Amino acid sequence: MNFANAIIIGFKEILAHKFRSLLTMLGIILGVSSLVGMSALVKGMENGMKEAFIEIGGVEKVRVEDEDIPAYQLHLSDQAVGATVHDAYALQKNAPLIRMVTPEMGTRNLTITRGSRSFRPWNFVGTWPNAVAMNQHVIQYGRMFNEIDDEEARNVCVIGTATRDELFGSPEEVGHEIIPIGEQITVAGQPLTIIGMFQHYESEQDRKFRELEQARGKQEQTGPARSRGWGGRGRGGNYVFRMKNQTIYIPLNTMWLRFRASSGTNATPDPRLTGLYVKVTDVDLLEPALQQARNILLQTHKGVEDFSFETREDWAEQIKVAITNARMSGGMIAAISLLVGGIGIMNIMLASITERVRELGIRKALGATDANVFIQIIVESVVIALIGGVAGLSSSYGLVQLLMAVAPTENTPIITVESMGIAFLFSALVGIVAGLIPAFKAARLDPIQALRYE
Repeated sequence: MNFANAIIIGFKEILAHKFRSLLTMLGIILGVSSLVGMSALVKGMENGMKEAFIEIGGVEKVRVEDEDIPAYQLHLSDQAVGATVHDAYALQKNAPLIRMVTPEMGTRNLTITRGSRSFRPWNFVGTWPNAVAMNQHVIQYGRMFNEIDDEEARNVCVIGTATRDELFGSPEEVGHEIIPIGEQITVAGQPLTIIGMFQHYESEQDRKFRELEQARGKQEQTGPARSRGWGGRGRGGNYVFRMKNQTIYIPLNTMWLRFRASSGTNATPDPRLTGLYVKVTDVDLLEPALQQARNILLQTHKGVEDFSFETREDWAEQIKVAITNARMSGGMIAAISLLVGGIGIMNIMLASITERVRELGIRKALGATDANVFIQIIVESVVIALIGGVAGLSSSYGLVQLLMAVAPTENTPIITVESMGIAFLFSALVGIVAGLIPAFKAARLDPIQALRYE
């Protein structure tokens, strides 16, 4: 018997017992669809994590953090001032393994006003022009302030779209996109002129949702289009993107002289930074670069070890571990479903052999070898599994949509060709394994006893 005949006989057996075959395939269908669905959810989560990780600067970005001084230096605690503007200049000048240094000087509880509108931003900081490159910002309208603006402490600023929405109105409110270049806002009595605006930052899911709403012509003042599409303040918004959309950058010297002068001593502006970031020239040279930075900071801090480095390698490793764990959990759930499906196939094949004992006895009496019978049963088992696998792949899209409706996620699940291929191969493997015991049993039938079977 060749494979073609075995496949034809397998299909005939399935058609002869349609309902029984459908129930048998149900385990395979659920197993395959759950494997593809779980893979889609994990892939969406992975893309979202990586997207957010890139948005905050990637693995090359390192934060210099304030740290409690060690016990043996407690007598020097009055000299521990933390990161200052002088540290930024020292690193920029003397650390060749660091390609970019970005200081940030912020102040809290400041209210931004324009006319009757006001709000308190999350991220109002003074910084250098290279903050755009450090924090992966993109200027959509206008320009970023430059070194001259910083040297002369000009009252200029660059804002995010969420700031624009709060002070000037969102596109959904006014019916068109507002570009506030040249407009003035007021911060603690200081007027600031807007010279640039960042592009709107949003997750892939939010972008697709907004485009879908725009295509349908739904431009409502409030609702999903505003919260998820532009402002990013709804349930679907991601913290990283919302923070970037609320960013207001001003020149570092403007922050230092206009907003931090009152906190200094002897009328000298407070030089302390709220954030100091560096980017290394090469990730492979991360450790030497950090050692180089440490040596420089020890000099500027007069030997006081009141700082530490927060690297993004730990974040990348955490993302990798989280994705691996999610894949393993989803794979175990799908494996259980496939195991149940395999048991169902084995059960139905054993029942089928019992019903066809005389038929198999006649075939062996007419010259069919044990191998022929073995292959026939294996092929029939695999045919059932593959049909279930195809049905599972077809139903996986519906399962993903159902999961999104029941438990919405931050990122759109993505069904990949790789996950579909793996699920289909596993369904075939289950068919082979499930058919082994029935095939051995059928191959070992004695023709004489089989012909006497009633």
